Amino acid sequence: MYKDLLKFAIKTAKKAGKYVLAEQKKGLIIEEKGKNDLVTNADRASEEMIIKEINKAYPDHAIIGEESSFIRKSDFSDYADSEYIWLVDPIDGTTNYAHQLKEYAVSIGLFKLSKKEKSKNFQYLTGELIVGVVYAPGMNELFSATKGEGAYMNDKKIQVTKINEVKNGLFATGFPYKNQGINLPYFNAMMGHCQAIRRLGAASLDLCYVAAGRFEGYWEFGLKPWDIAAGALIIEEAGGTVTDTNGNQIDLFGADIFGSNNKIHQETLNIFKNI
Repeated sequence: MYKDLLKFAIKTAKKAGKYVLAEQKKGLIIEEKGKNDLVTNADRASEEMIIKEINKAYPDHAIIGEESSFIRKSDFSDYADSEYIWLVDPIDGTTNYAHQLKEYAVSIGLFKLSKKEKSKNFQYLTGELIVGVVYAPGMNELFSATKGEGAYMNDKKIQVTKINEVKNGLFATGFPYKNQGINLPYFNAMMGHCQAIRRLGAASLDLCYVAAGRFEGYWEFGLKPWDIAAGALIIEEAGGTVTDTNGNQIDLFGADIFGSNNKIHQETLNIFKNI
C-alpha cells in the first residue's frame, strides 16, 4: 500500500547517508547547540538534502526535521493542515559521528494524520506511522518497514527475539542532554535485573537493534519525534511492542519510550513502576 513511499524514503536515506559518510572521512565543522549537544556542517547539509527531495516528490507533505525545528523552535501547530508529515533526523548519533564512530544513522519516518485538531501542541493530533527507514552508512545497514508489511534489514526480514525473562535480556538505554539524572534510577534498577545494558548513543539504532534481535529492550527519556518515529514502526513490524515507560500508548511527541521484544515488556514495566 505504501510501497512507493518506502522506496522514496530508502532512496533518500541512502543518498543522505552516502553524503554524511563522505563528509565524516573528510573532516567536519563541529558546533554546540547546547551542553553536550553537537551539530556538524553535515547534519545541516544532510537535512537540507532530505527536505529538498521530499519537497520535490511530495510538495503537499509537511516536514519536521531536527535541525530546522531547532532553528525555528516551532510548536508544531503549523503542521495541522497536512495529511502526511515526514519526521527527519539527518544524523542520529551526532556525537558518535563527530568522533569518527560508526554508530550513527539517517532516520526518516512518515506519519499519517487521522484526526486533525487545531491546538497549540502537536501531540493532540492523532494518526499512525506508516513508513520507517533507518540507514547506518558506516556499517552499510539499512532497516526499513511499512505499516502491516513487516520489518527488514538490507532486504532480509527481521524479527525480535523470543527471550521471555528480563534476567536473560540484553538492554540498551541513553541519557538525555538535559536532566541526565532522570534515567539513573532506571539504569541502576535494571542493572540488578537484566544480563547487561549497553549505550550506543543513537536512539534510532537502539530501536532497530531490538527489532533485529540484538537487544531485548530499549528505553530512554528526553527524546524528540525524529529520534524515534522510524525505529518505533520498525520494532512493531518486527513483532515487538513500543509504549512509553509507564506502559501507555507511545506518544511520538511525549519524550520517553520503551521498546521491547514484547515477551519481557510487562516484567520490565513492573520494574520501572517500583522505582
